[in-house]
Amino acid sequence: MMKYIILLILTVCSEFMNAQTQIIAHRGFFQTNPPTTENSLQALKNAQDLKVYGSEFDVRMTADGILVVNHDEHHAEMEISESALAKLRTARLANGEELPTLEQYLEMGKRVIGVKLIVELKPAKTKILEDMMVQKALQLVSKTKTEEQVEFISFSLNICREIKNREHRYPVHYLNGDLSPQQLKLENVDGLDYHYKILLEKHPEWIAEARKLGLMTNSWTVNDIETYKKLKSMGIDFVTTNIPDQLIYL
Repeated sequence: MMKYIILLILTVCSEFMNAQTQIIAHRGFFQTNPPTTENSLQALKNAQDLKVYGSEFDVRMTADGILVVNHDEHHAEMEISESALAKLRTARLANGEELPTLEQYLEMGKRVIGVKLIVELKPAKTKILEDMMVQKALQLVSKTKTEEQVEFISFSLNICREIKNREHRYPVHYLNGDLSPQQLKLENVDGLDYHYKILLEKHPEWIAEARKLGLMTNSWTVNDIETYKKLKSMGIDFVTTNIPDQLIYL
């Protein structure tokens, strides 16, 4: 009987450790067969179908104040911050979709409530513009009733601060890699989301330090199985990857 109990405990602990690191699809799951376009609605749907923890996507603001999903500053040859949505939509994504708005993305996202929506608000040219982006993003989350699904990330410390100041309940992770876990704790953000080289080569102690402080840990963009295994062995909570279909079952 005792041997059975010990075996059961070891099995549960093993399953817990294996489930400890969650997978986030980077800009959705777009490296499919056939491939689709990153940050497209189809890429989000693919991530939902894969049933990963979450799908990450990038948000910028147009000249007429509409939040759209796009990684680069430019769409086609148009600068997003200097162009109206109607003009931007004269050029399609590579998969034929029109440039999606944040509202469309959230509406698509809430169809599968088990997949988190990891919203990266890109830095803007001024604090005023960044604060406006935060306000509009929070309004859209409320409008689409996706409050329980969204998490925010940003390279801008101002954006991270502004989100927490306006709406404390949303998880916010900082991306830039220049602040220690202790500094992040003082900033009142919920975790670090750093490039894997920072956590493996420059500051391998930060994952353990963050966990002791009650901060969540994530790393991007982990597209190598051995890198993933190293981070997982260090106890990282999440990895963001272009190959979620390969890492989700490891």
